[in-house]
Amino acid sequence: MVIEKAGSSQVIERLMSSYGVMSQKSLAESLEIPANNISGWVQRDSVPGNAIIKCALDTGTDLEWLVTGKLANASSLNDEPGKKGKVLLDEILASGGKAVLRRILDSYGFHTQKELGDLLGISSGTISTWVRRDYFPGDVVITCALDTGVSLEWLATGNTKAMSAIAQSIANQSTIINVEKKLLIAGKLEAQGYCAIDDSFLPDGVDREHTCLIRGGRKSWLVDLSAKEISNGSWLLDIDGIMDVYSVSRMPGNQLRVTGYDTEFDCAVNQVIAKGVVVLTISQTI
Repeated sequence: MVIEKAGSSQVIERLMSSYGVMSQKSLAESLEIPANNISGWVQRDSVPGNAIIKCALDTGTDLEWLVTGKLANASSLNDEPGKKGKVLLDEILASGGKAVLRRILDSYGFHTQKELGDLLGISSGTISTWVRRDYFPGDVVITCALDTGVSLEWLATGNTKAMSAIAQSIANQSTIINVEKKLLIAGKLEAQGYCAIDDSFLPDGVDREHTCLIRGGRKSWLVDLSAKEISNGSWLLDIDGIMDVYSVSRMPGNQLRVTGYDTEFDCAVNQVIAKGVVVLTISQTI
């Protein structure tokens, strides 16, 4: 999907309407930019994505309506307004470069910059420049949010508590739930937003509220993070501050046999910390 903006004048009118202002000067004050920037948008017939994102997050106005004039969601992007104005803008712009690119790639399910470039018709050199210059690609962030339904606030700032109206709507369906997504890298878990899964994937008795999708290498695991009493099976264990997924067997005397990718050892139950039990393993075959 590629955003096709309406003429800049119409977009500016919708920005003014969202902020409740009557002049371009007042709009510039709301966006905290020089007034002549807006006249430049009109001359170039192009409104930068950063300004549209700031307006959507500031006011709760529907993103697609701001961009195209079509109202996709009547609900706001965030029911609990947080940072606004310059504080919010500074947070967005401080989250450019590699950080925002990572969130965009994860939202599309891509592993390489080339996949993103092929989808959007952007050269790999341009994408590399974002990283090198710590640049925030506002138009691409908007495209990704509208394309995937991923939270605009999460894409723009990395705030993992934010969930899009689309994702929340999916979660309200009887067979679909939203679970947090994390990346297991170098023995630590990094937040990666949320994903929607079919509830039927989870066995009875699993704590849906505390289930998390963890990705690591060529495998992903659905983990019930509420489980702490170790039994036979696959577990996310913390061993001396380093986390990984292991196959665990209980033995007499409160002993465990722990098997990992390239290791096997016996230890006492109290020598490891159970972070959660694996309820589903997904392996990448190619």
